[in-house]
Amino acid sequence: MDIDIVSLPIEYNKQSLGSRYRLVVISGQRARDLSLGAAPKIKTKSKSVINIAILETISGQVEFLVGEEAAIAKENAAKIDYKKIIEQRRKPLATDLSELEKDLKVYLHERESTGKALDELFAEGDENES
Repeated sequence: MDIDIVSLPIEYNKQSLGSRYRLVVISGQRARDLSLGAAPKIKTKSKSVINIAILETISGQVEFLVGEEAAIAKENAAKIDYKKIIEQRRKPLATDLSELEKDLKVYLHERESTGKALDELFAEGDENES
């Protein structure tokens, strides 16, 4: 029987985490990452993303910022133009697609010419048999 860690009293390092509220917030953010497909940082029998996230946070596997560092990181994150980054990521895709289209045209052209050559070869054989 798998015991849910949320129902147990949790012991954690108050020096590094500071408070239960911070534990909850950090674990919640990590649980979201896990639910979106992030790989767990610890081995556990638990299948619950929140249990895994709490265990990772308590064991110090999850990195986080507090105080002035967190404020600076938040300001820097606000300055990032995500739309521009997404557009830049799509440009190579368009380039790759055009290269793929060129390769496909060459392949189809070669196949078409090979098909014509085969048709001519077999057509000549049919004429010789008559």
